Amino acid sequence: MAQHKIVKVLSANDTGETGGHQAGLLIPRKEEILSFFPRLDRSQHNPRAHLHFEDDEGRHWEFAFIYYNNKLFGGTRDEYRLTRMTKYIREAGLKTGDEVILKRLLDGSHAISYRRAYGVPVAEQAEGGTVLQLGSGWKVIDL
Repeated sequence: MAQHKIVKVLSANDTGETGGHQAGLLIPRKEEILSFFPRLDRSQHNPRAHLHFEDDEGRHWEFAFIYYNNKLFGGTRDEYRLTRMTKYIREAGLKTGDEVILKRLLDGSHAISYRRAYGVPVAEQAEGGTVLQLGSGWKVIDL
């Protein structure tokens, strides 16, 4: 059972569908999201922590949680990212709208899974049509 779980709805940029390159998933500066990750020493230049995750098939993945803080050292970046996820995203065949689910288990280990976008709920409209309800960004799941 998960002690802490967060979910990211993937954008086209996250999955590489735009053809652009970015350094991992952008992590918002919300405490409820950041609390999933280990604390990083902001006095260091671009501090990072390597996190090990197990997927539903028992495969092991290593991702890096990084605070790109070079703005504090004369640069321009000031953001948190979860990097080294490209291989996982590609091998899982994830697309825009799919969700990546990160879990920290009671024993301190980490697990990763995903949910396809085709499971997204549909709401009826008064005119008889339908509206596809899409979310974006990160969510915290309380268990």
